[in-house]
Amino acid sequence: MTPTPSLDDHRAPSRPAAARRVLSRPHATPTTTGVRRLWDAASIASGLTPERLARVLRQVDEGEADAYLRLALEMEQRDAHYRAVLGTRKRAVTRLPVTVEAASDAAADIALADEVRALVRAPGFRAMLGQLLDGLGKGFAAVELRWDTSRTPWVPRDHRDPVSGDRVRGYAWIDPRWFRDDRRDGRTLRLRDDAAPLEGLPLPPYRYLIHAPELMSGPALGRGLARVAAVAYMAKRYALKDWLAFAEVYGMPIRIGKWGPSATEEDIATLVSAVANLGSDAAAAIPEGMHIELVQASAAGAGDQVFARLAEWADRQISKAVLGQTASADGTPGALGNQQAQDEVRDDIRDADAEELADTLNRDLVGAYLALNHGPIDPEAAPAIVIRAKAPEDIRALSEALAALVPLGLRVEASVVRDRLGIPDPAPGEGVELLGRGGAATGD
Repeated sequence: MTPTPSLDDHRAPSRPAAARRVLSRPHATPTTTGVRRLWDAASIASGLTPERLARVLRQVDEGEADAYLRLALEMEQRDAHYRAVLGTRKRAVTRLPVTVEAASDAAADIALADEVRALVRAPGFRAMLGQLLDGLGKGFAAVELRWDTSRTPWVPRDHRDPVSGDRVRGYAWIDPRWFRDDRRDGRTLRLRDDAAPLEGLPLPPYRYLIHAPELMSGPALGRGLARVAAVAYMAKRYALKDWLAFAEVYGMPIRIGKWGPSATEEDIATLVSAVANLGSDAAAAIPEGMHIELVQASAAGAGDQVFARLAEWADRQISKAVLGQTASADGTPGALGNQQAQDEVRDDIRDADAEELADTLNRDLVGAYLALNHGPIDPEAAPAIVIRAKAPEDIRALSEALAALVPLGLRVEASVVRDRLGIPDPAPGEGVELLGRGGAATGD
């Protein structure tokens, strides 16, 4: 999927007024009517049946994704388990350390990396990561960049619109239903608009972060976790509905009222009313000579367990689809046999998600920032955002290895060692800093 034009294919817009006004204002704005409605009460999950689900998924294959994206949203809103495991997968990535690596130890490259580090530290960046990871469930996610052009460098940050005075968010999640795939290539995203409700409008450069996780091969919408979890979600809805109906019948004892041959019509009416209200009032007044018998209903072979097992099965399928295992979500051992092995599978998924997210940020955020503020830059000289779990570093082993190998001629950049040890970079200098006898030396 190639949702946005390559930054290398566009020249940075000129600095004067036109570019400033365009980049500082929202691009994808909602309306009360039309194709980008802010409020939409339509529901797909309500009354979901196998036939309706099949129709929704078939529409995705035909290029119409509105119903599927609505269902994906409702699944998160309505199913606590799906929401929990999907949130776990997202937070596993958003809580990882985010670092910026300079292209080299050259002063110019370090200065560029420092600018990107300022982007990473700015308010809203972490929340934006979670918004992009919404693509895990739906297949893709879009976040609009709203640049503050009132000062330099231009960066996406919250600011006031210079004309209306309204608050403008630097990063704004955009409803995926406002986009559609290009009908010619089936991959490039276009923004739906009343002027082009079917074809959509091309996305302008430097305005969007588009994250489409490669969870499997194929079109982006077919890769979303909501699609594979939808059948288990529907089965669980059926199980819960039938379980509640079962509980209504078998969860309360049957109330039987008995009267004698001398009871009047008024007495019988009083008894019937007392039996009907006994379940909620837990008390009843009846004429003398009448009585109420409570008979505990039999659950005929523990039929309630059928519904419980079906609901639990559905949750396990969702856990497998989202987390790759069931032990951490359901507290039961899975097919992998032990907790350690299952944790490793989840770590693999987390690391893959983090790597893909970093690729998206480097393409759409870092690339746009550099192009707007510095013009065309050789990709080899561009700093890179890295999202990666840090394994505990064995400082003693590393120090002993360096102490033994550097004197023998091993050339090691000082920045690499500093990154391994978590030591900040020194003030920019000329050349590439190398480790050597007596401390750091400047290489040629």
